[in-house]
Amino acid sequence: MYRSHVLVCGGTGCSSSNSQQIIDSLEAELKEQGLENEVKVVKTGCFGLCALGPIMIVYPEGCFYSEVKPDDVPEIVSEHLLKGRIVKRLLYKETVAEDSDKVKSLNETQFYAKQHRVALRNCGVINPENIDEYIAQDGYQALGKVLTEMTPQQVIDVISASGLRGRGGAGFPTGKKWSFAAANQADQKYVCCNADEGDPGAFMDRSVLEGDPHVVLEAMAIAGYAIGASQGYIYVRAEYPIAVHRLQIAIKQAREYGLLGKDIFGTGFNFDIDLRLGAGAFVCGEETALMTSIEGHRGEPRPRPPFPAVKGLFQKPTILNNVETYANVPRIILNGAEWFASMGTEKSKGTKVFALGGKIKNTGLVEVPMGTTLREIIEEIGGGSPNGKKFKAAQTGGPSGGCIPAEHMDVPIDYDNLIAIGSMMGSGGLIVMDEDTCMVDIAKFFLEFTVDESCGKCTPCRVGTKRLYEMLDKITRGEGTLEDLDKMEQLCYYIKANSLCGLGQTAPNPVLSTLRYFRDEYVAHVVDKKCPAGVCKHLMQVTILTDKCKGCTLCARTCPVGAIEGSVKVPHVVNQAKCIKCGACIEKCKFGAIVKK
Repeated sequence: MYRSHVLVCGGTGCSSSNSQQIIDSLEAELKEQGLENEVKVVKTGCFGLCALGPIMIVYPEGCFYSEVKPDDVPEIVSEHLLKGRIVKRLLYKETVAEDSDKVKSLNETQFYAKQHRVALRNCGVINPENIDEYIAQDGYQALGKVLTEMTPQQVIDVISASGLRGRGGAGFPTGKKWSFAAANQADQKYVCCNADEGDPGAFMDRSVLEGDPHVVLEAMAIAGYAIGASQGYIYVRAEYPIAVHRLQIAIKQAREYGLLGKDIFGTGFNFDIDLRLGAGAFVCGEETALMTSIEGHRGEPRPRPPFPAVKGLFQKPTILNNVETYANVPRIILNGAEWFASMGTEKSKGTKVFALGGKIKNTGLVEVPMGTTLREIIEEIGGGSPNGKKFKAAQTGGPSGGCIPAEHMDVPIDYDNLIAIGSMMGSGGLIVMDEDTCMVDIAKFFLEFTVDESCGKCTPCRVGTKRLYEMLDKITRGEGTLEDLDKMEQLCYYIKANSLCGLGQTAPNPVLSTLRYFRDEYVAHVVDKKCPAGVCKHLMQVTILTDKCKGCTLCARTCPVGAIEGSVKVPHVVNQAKCIKCGACIEKCKFGAIVKK
């Protein structure tokens, strides 16, 4: 028995901040102090507050240490773990009680107070590389329950009654998808997991795989029992090395424990899982392209119908759900459909995980009940935009989604409401933009991504998105016309109506939503030849204010192209023909004398 447990985040975010070095230093220091048998160091998954890494929590006190450096470790060990004195300077500021020496619970902080963790319940709690810790958190009980107490149809009925919808973006009812596959007779069926998370700014599935890989294995086995499948495949991004490594460990452990393989729980049910690594193609997030890739072919979508539930992987009945969808399944089985359905809205049940990024104070991973407003997520959980900047818009759904303006901040977030205002849930990326963001440039950024990721199989997507990008580029260069705006909108609807798969069908969404809510910015680019946010370089001028310039020459010395001219103690000027609008001079000026116009 250990008297203290030190949990250190081992997710990608904290690992990139050298959390492994913190763990190594901790173990060495504990050994030096003779505490290795009293204090247990546990490498966990993501806690959620990614901007504060490396993160460490010490139990039983619950002290939340943030931005820990290797040099801090000896003090934590000698003061806290040896002498019992909390190192207050390293505590996350919101956990420090103002009127006492007590430490607040993480659940009392602004970031966690409104969260409700279901899919993320074990992330940051257990060691994801130890199956025993997952089992200690009721792991594999749901699988045991369905195999020994329930029929396949009863499992499907529970999932259907819960109202669980696909968390990968489309929001298709999970129980209905399973029932379609179960109804089709075949000598072989497959269960697939989409872990090919490709949306810019999205890292929800990665965090689940890194922090709680067994929950996905258990859920896939449950799905296999429900539809009559004996083989599963997890299609995971090769760019997720930590997730891949932990999945490999989890599959090996589950097989050793008899939880994957032949005759699971002595019931005669056989089910195994293999990994397939994606090669970085965004289109392979589309279900038919993903299955084509698993088969060993170039990842291109297939026409539907037939749908995968009829002819999917290797032309056999197949179901495909994403990581977050599966992460909800074991809790639904154990707690009941009514428990899950009691959360969320009428048509969108349960919780949703969002990757909160962009112009926001608290970057990280949040899980909230469906129906939570955008304002609650951004202002209360996220802490609002930094530096007193005004919130402008939030992009949901990545390249497939749209931009939600400030006027819709109080709309409850669920599948149907987001579609009604021109966006979509997507997998859960939520990128916040402030007043310094150019919405035309944002639309151009996502179109450029889509153009690069189009597989090229169908003309509307291959050619249409390229022409759309060229129009946006023309506008950001100050060469666009009002007629181009109408042509762009017309082309958007053509691409949506005629593309083969979801990538092309949703590619115009960022353009349509920004045209709908921020048309004045497009008009400013076209008519006034100005970028209101000062982002589009071709429409921007860097100017030195003569009344503020002290002639210190720092800007001239900083400029990489020698575009700033002037002598000491005399106001400088910018040679516009040479200026590349890099902004280096603006950052260096101590007197606020250089501005973008």
